[in-house]
Amino acid sequence: MRDLKLDQIHAFMQVIELGSFSAAAERLQRSQPAVSLQVRQLERRLGVRLIERVGKRATPTSAGVSLLEHAQHIEAAVAAALEAIAPHVSGALGRVRVGTGATACIYLLPPVLRDLRRRFPTLDIAVTTGNTGDVLRALEANQLDVGLVTLPAAGRMFEVIPVRDDPFVVVGAADDDRLPKQATPAALAKLPLVLYETAGHTRRIVDAWFARAGVRLAPVMELGSVEAIKELVAAGLGCAVLPGMAIRKAERLPIIARPLVPRLQRKLALVVRRDKVIGRGLREVMTAIRRAV
Repeated sequence: MRDLKLDQIHAFMQVIELGSFSAAAERLQRSQPAVSLQVRQLERRLGVRLIERVGKRATPTSAGVSLLEHAQHIEAAVAAALEAIAPHVSGALGRVRVGTGATACIYLLPPVLRDLRRRFPTLDIAVTTGNTGDVLRALEANQLDVGLVTLPAAGRMFEVIPVRDDPFVVVGAADDDRLPKQATPAALAKLPLVLYETAGHTRRIVDAWFARAGVRLAPVMELGSVEAIKELVAAGLGCAVLPGMAIRKAERLPIIARPLVPRLQRKLALVVRRDKVIGRGLREVMTAIRRAV
């Protein structure tokens, strides 16, 4: 058994996860016959069938289920070994690709990234912004290592780690006496509203809050930038419903914020693929984000 090949084990794991040889081949950027051959060679070496077809889906046999558990440990052990020698090769912790929304990127991540750079100068962190759907698709395609997104984050391949409840607030100009003390959907619907653009998950949460109260929205403006929305609010052009994270304790703009009635919040979570090997660099990034929120 000493000549088991890691690429054969990896191909077997991909077929099981995706349920087909063709999908595994696409992810591995190999031909389907090549992936099929790797699995057959592994089965011949072990002397047992590992995969069977149930309908159109490739599923593990009982032997395949047993191997899968050990295969996950094998991949983790190999990744740990490579991580351990990486500093001796290049002195670097590697590259971590983070995907998140614009609000978290502006108001949460900067101090986190600054602290990580101070503690780990050789850690390369790349940040990409997008809505929850964009980030999840990039994670699925392994174009990102971890996402910080607004829930829900559907997908059986994902491990979801909730990290923060972020309550929404209504924001108005400091000298605007139209801002109600009880910020209910009915009261806010009477005001000119400046809201986040409809494509974002945050906007869908806000729309649903108004819809539950039977209120239809007719915003005067819709923008894709939280900072632009706050500037318009400060100029007295309307009120806005924003995540509480977007309102700094020492806000530079003359605006005030009040909680919504009933309470509305979004849940932020870290999302990684279940089969993702958590190397030291990724682990440090995830830990730093969890501590910050």
